[in-house]
Amino acid sequence: MNTDNKILKFKTNIKCSGCVAQVTPFLNATNGISHWEVDTTDKDKILSVHSEGITKEEVMKKVTEAGYKIEFLG
Repeated sequence: MNTDNKILKFKTNIKCSGCVAQVTPFLNATNGISHWEVDTTDKDKILSVHSEGITKEEVMKKVTEAGYKIEFLG
């Protein structure tokens, strides 16, 4: 059983499909992510990352590089 597969949740300011499109190349090019999505309908704009070994710090770095704010929720 692989215990690395887990969902990391973050509060972001990724608020629309244009923002999602801007962050997509950063997250898609990152190893250790099997799937990710942003709930733009949630007031906190929750980014869910299905981890395959990536750390929360690495996800936060990538989103920051894309120009967005991010805060780890757990």
